Amino acid sequence: MFYASTLYGAATLAAAVDANCFAPAERRILLVSNNAAIPETATPLDRMPGFARLRDRFDSVLSWNETIFPFHPGGWAPRPEDLPLWERYLRLAWDLGDDHVELAVESLQVDPAQTIAQIFTDAPVDVYADGLMSYGPTRNKIDPLVGTRVRRLLHLDLVPGLKPLLLTEFGVEPEIVPTDVFVKTLGELGEDESAAALPKVAEPALLLGQYLSALGILSPEEEEALHARMLRGAFALGHTRIVFKPHPSAPARWSRTLEREAEKLGAELTVLDTPVLAEVLYQRMRPALVVGCFSTALLTASAFYDLPIARTGTELLLERLSPYQNSNRVPVTIVDALVPDLGDRAGVDAQKPDVEAGGLTGLLTAVGFVMQPQIQSGLRPAAERYLAQHFGPRTQRYFKRRRLTSLGLPGGIPERLSFLPRSATARRVVRRARALRRAVRR
Repeated sequence: MFYASTLYGAATLAAAVDANCFAPAERRILLVSNNAAIPETATPLDRMPGFARLRDRFDSVLSWNETIFPFHPGGWAPRPEDLPLWERYLRLAWDLGDDHVELAVESLQVDPAQTIAQIFTDAPVDVYADGLMSYGPTRNKIDPLVGTRVRRLLHLDLVPGLKPLLLTEFGVEPEIVPTDVFVKTLGELGEDESAAALPKVAEPALLLGQYLSALGILSPEEEEALHARMLRGAFALGHTRIVFKPHPSAPARWSRTLEREAEKLGAELTVLDTPVLAEVLYQRMRPALVVGCFSTALLTASAFYDLPIARTGTELLLERLSPYQNSNRVPVTIVDALVPDLGDRAGVDAQKPDVEAGGLTGLLTAVGFVMQPQIQSGLRPAAERYLAQHFGPRTQRYFKRRRLTSLGLPGGIPERLSFLPRSATARRVVRRARALRRAVRR
């Protein structure tokens, strides 16, 4: 039984099936879930353009939303004492009988994947990762009765040479879904009728929207400004044909704001209204440049399609992400370290990263430990070594000094000054200094 909530995830599973990553089975069931805030207003995975191209890998397609209606997939879980009843019910509803069940799920640390694994108590579990979050630590502690059943982590080789941290606390080993098979699967989506109807724009600058305000990371106004900065940055690099791929849930007014900005600059802007994967656009348009904030699609553009990429807004996000253990921190860190800044013409032309791929392992080991020091306690010596050798102006944006201090790591406040944050006198002095500074500015 394969669980997926995105078309990208379903494509990853289809590629894994094609690559014989799963043993032969009598039945292959795809269980789809619509995790949008209001599922009724969003297109389900199995009705999205291009899904029909993936459908033949599975014997049947079931809906988790319909199964647990009227509950929301991301906010519902059965009581522990009801788990046997739910397994009996699902086996009856899905005609599973007494068959042996194996699971392949995404995001095991949250519902609905966690709930599905708990209901099928004895089922072996494979976890597949369809994005950059797999390179970070598990965001929540997982019940050992679930975590110890995980056999492997299937993931895409988005950053060659970098090993995922996800689920390593259970000794889970990663396994790469072959890149050539995955790209071939995405090629099938590019041949779909919906892709044929896409605007024909040759070698544009492609801007990737993410709808970060829905995650509470940016305000809607700040995200509009971020998109406008992408447009101005691409235009400043000489790209006059620009395509904007908005997030499917983003408000239409953002596109109108960009259209006004493009008109002001004299750029030719195309806003896509067809919900397709960015990788389909890579095949159909062969962009001259792909610009985004911290989208996984930036890395697929570079690693799988050899397209030039640029990022913007990551420094702001590194500052804004809260709490520090926010699971988006690792994708933002990877993109900030590996993808050249849009404002750095020489860096974009040379596709030169801030941090070489070899140094990324040490950086993410340190970030992973600082994010989850209890789950990844074994990473402490490596984190200490990295911070002792590399913490400075170039890397300090990836860490919070207060958190380093609380963990007793290099880069935190020196021990002889550690009393300051707890000192009422020191806090009064700081407040008085800030008040004086504001008064002077007036």
